Amino acid sequence: MNFIFQYKNAITLLILACLLAMNSNIVMSGLDSNLFGIVFSIVLFLIGGRKTSFNMNYPLLVLIFILEFISFRLHTKSLHFLALALLACFLYYSLTRKFSFIAFICILLFSSVFSTFFDYLTVEIKQTLCYGVYLTLKDFIPITKIEGVNFYINNAKITIDTACMGLSMFKTGLLVGAFLLTLEERKQHKYFNIKQIFLFCFMVILFNIISNYFRIVTLILFNCTEENTLHYTIGLLCFAFYQIIPMLFFIRFFKPNQEETLQSNSNKFTFLLITIAFSIVLITSLEIKKELKHNLLENLNTTYNLKKGIWISPEVFKIVTPEKLIYIKTPSHNPLVCWTGTGYKIIESKMISSDNERIWQVKMEKNNIQYYSYWWYECDRKKYTSLVEVLLIKLFYNKSVRLVNETGKTQLI
Repeated sequence: MNFIFQYKNAITLLILACLLAMNSNIVMSGLDSNLFGIVFSIVLFLIGGRKTSFNMNYPLLVLIFILEFISFRLHTKSLHFLALALLACFLYYSLTRKFSFIAFICILLFSSVFSTFFDYLTVEIKQTLCYGVYLTLKDFIPITKIEGVNFYINNAKITIDTACMGLSMFKTGLLVGAFLLTLEERKQHKYFNIKQIFLFCFMVILFNIISNYFRIVTLILFNCTEENTLHYTIGLLCFAFYQIIPMLFFIRFFKPNQEETLQSNSNKFTFLLITIAFSIVLITSLEIKKELKHNLLENLNTTYNLKKGIWISPEVFKIVTPEKLIYIKTPSHNPLVCWTGTGYKIIESKMISSDNERIWQVKMEKNNIQYYSYWWYECDRKKYTSLVEVLLIKLFYNKSVRLVNETGKTQLI
């Protein structure tokens, strides 16, 4: 036992390296999506970490357990990757007693979990911003009407691309904000409290919303919704004027006032917590490698002709008919993201009633042809519109859940 305590740092790093190697595919996929942000967050953790009186062992361990419990039940690789990142934070804190709340927030925001959450809300956010722009400009320019993200001005249609949501600018703004906070802490040799950090993050998010709002206004006024040099220039100028400059101004009113303090634990207790954390991640790593049976076609409505369908992948079943295209997928495949990724422009997304059940209706366009897409989640023949609701059903009751998406050139409902 004395040997273990003597070389605990080396042993801990070796076990962490083994866990990362075991999950190499998941790690590489996570880094591929947000390499710069994750690396920047790690650097912030190393240079901005401080000794704190607040014991982070318990919150981190509980968070790791929750993420791994969900990953174990649903085989959610993005959550497992986030748990691995938090495990690294947990080990760094356990061994050095240093922690950076600023870098920790960056790790959460640059995880694929946040990106997925953002993708699910992109259309709704874009429609809300566009409607706000419409209310602002309708008395100044001749806007006939607004339909989702389509503005009709002088009998001409101007579309704000739903794929252009400014997510990269949002993340870049958060990185700049985190850098400014860390730089201020280094200059003052003191640290911000949690309330100050969350308040500044809230301001950064607010600045991003304002930036996107004025970006849409400017694009409409200049009639520049296609991707070109002017389009990107407007985006960069809005980012500079409505995000960077306000951050540089308001950071002067945020002054760190906390001194570095120390919370100590016994070596044996720390070793026990590390062992528990490693065990949780190891068990999930072994489980997530197993093939998950989705049972997508189990108890499917008999109106769907399965003989005309083909498997695109283990998570996607496709049926082609003269009237419509039908996809039956796992719940993780959001149709809005899939259609946008294949070149469709989402015009409008809203909930409607069908057979006394709520479903989603999406109006979209490609090559000047308009399509209507309907989708819902399905469990035990009952339809749902909330991803969170169906995942909770699957998480606690282990029931088969699928997503059904029907698309055609005419309104089907």
